[in-house]
Amino acid sequence: MILALAAGLLVLAVLALILITTSREAWPAFTHMGLNFITERTWDPPAEVFGALAFIYGTALVSLIALIFAVPVSIGIALFLTELAPRRLRGPAITVIDLLAAVPSVVFGLWGVLVVAPKLVPVYRWFHDVLGGIPVIGSVFAEPVGSGRSFMTAGLIVAIMIVPIITSISREVFSTVPRADKDAALALGATKWEMIKGAVFPHSFGGIVGAVILGLGRAMGETIAITLVIGGSTQITPNVFASGNAMPSVIVSQIGESTGTFTAALIGLGVVLFAMTVLINTLAQAIVRRAEARMRGATS
Repeated sequence: MILALAAGLLVLAVLALILITTSREAWPAFTHMGLNFITERTWDPPAEVFGALAFIYGTALVSLIALIFAVPVSIGIALFLTELAPRRLRGPAITVIDLLAAVPSVVFGLWGVLVVAPKLVPVYRWFHDVLGGIPVIGSVFAEPVGSGRSFMTAGLIVAIMIVPIITSISREVFSTVPRADKDAALALGATKWEMIKGAVFPHSFGGIVGAVILGLGRAMGETIAITLVIGGSTQITPNVFASGNAMPSVIVSQIGESTGTFTAALIGLGVVLFAMTVLINTLAQAIVRRAEARMRGATS
């Protein structure tokens, strides 16, 4: 008990030290720019103008694209492995998923920039030709960049990277659903899907949210793979086929040539990213608590 408490307090202490030390190193940039560090979209180190808004936008957009593609696929795979797959297939499938999680991110990045990005350009152009003339939607699927290095490509690569994380955790969560709950639903005449919807999903909601949040944390913090495939442009645009940039990519690509306030601004991007992850985790916990309270109220 004491060791467990000490380990938990140690983790909190490490997180607090990370926040304190990085905030102290980033303080010159915060004092230089003020609130404009968050709201300004211009990033011009020679002029000492450091606005993180474009990079915050890029990080959020890439992470959103990754979740849109990864979450349904991951939950589908987890459901297949726990509810439908033959026993002889489960072991090899789980091994493949675990191996996919062990692939270094630089390999995904090189594959993305050398193979995936050029192959996706015709696909992007087709979407633009079909949807580009529709109001609002057309701005999202506007003219793609010729290299294929874009928000969408970065999101797709990151989606592939986080699928093993969300799948593994979701599979473990689905495995904890009591067999009696499943059998009771089937005995009442529910189909397989009705049993999953009525027994598996409600019991696993908190775990699924946790799996998604862990995948989101990996997506927001991914560096090398995104750096190689996002394009490197500093802009805010609704066009998902345009090139852009993200906070981790900017930090890793510019930290070697930075000095003074420039270095502090890059560290400040890390502080903002840290704050974003804490905020998202807090919101996720609130959502889970509210859903669990609603379920307890419905069953009482």
